[in-house]
Amino acid sequence: MRLPRWIAHRGGGALAPENTLAGIRLAAAMGFRAVEFDVMLSGDGTPVLIHDETLERTTNGHGRVCATDDRSLFALDAGQGERIPTFGDAARLCCELGLLTNVEIKPATGHERETAETVARLAADIWRETPDQVLISSFVPEALDIALELAPTLPRGLLFERVPPAWAGLFRSLRATTLHCHADHLDDQVLREAAALGVPIVCYTVNEEALARRLIERGVSAMFTDRLDRFTEGAI
Repeated sequence: MRLPRWIAHRGGGALAPENTLAGIRLAAAMGFRAVEFDVMLSGDGTPVLIHDETLERTTNGHGRVCATDDRSLFALDAGQGERIPTFGDAARLCCELGLLTNVEIKPATGHERETAETVARLAADIWRETPDQVLISSFVPEALDIALELAPTLPRGLLFERVPPAWAGLFRSLRATTLHCHADHLDDQVLREAAALGVPIVCYTVNEEALARRLIERGVSAMFTDRLDRFTEGAI
């Protein structure tokens, strides 16, 4: 899979409200060729862009996302007057802007299967003609297994904070495409194994130039960043 070096984290990084359409538009306007966002189900089962299981940090609402109905959810302010977007709206915007889209399946506790099924089916429909423009990732292996079953043509990214020693077996069983991990927890053994298998490594969240240069020198393929003002494509 051909990855841009830089992926705008949660849409617009630190320069726009996270996981919003405004953030996605900003990333594209600044020259980013790829964005990442998180998808969770509302209380009505609608896939929406939000990172936390609760509403307090990123909106003016309160309570659990999975217990909040759509009418209440879409009335909230997600920052600077932005609304929480549906996955469908965000995905179609990314297609219009020509952005590679990393969709992270972020299920609320107890909603792993239904979230993965909903996201995989909708992603398969939206990117039916352009499967190389989307990457489905998750910390939950079950979610990727479901994505493999329901949307086998879409690339999958296996996501860890720290990559476990036996990662390669799980990677193969999920027919994954990329391996994602925390930039501070990437060890040389994993790098060697990934290089031998031809597996691209993608690191999060890289906001400092010195760290970015070290990761590139070590062979990392792509990085998520909040600092869109520092890391436009070709900057490093």
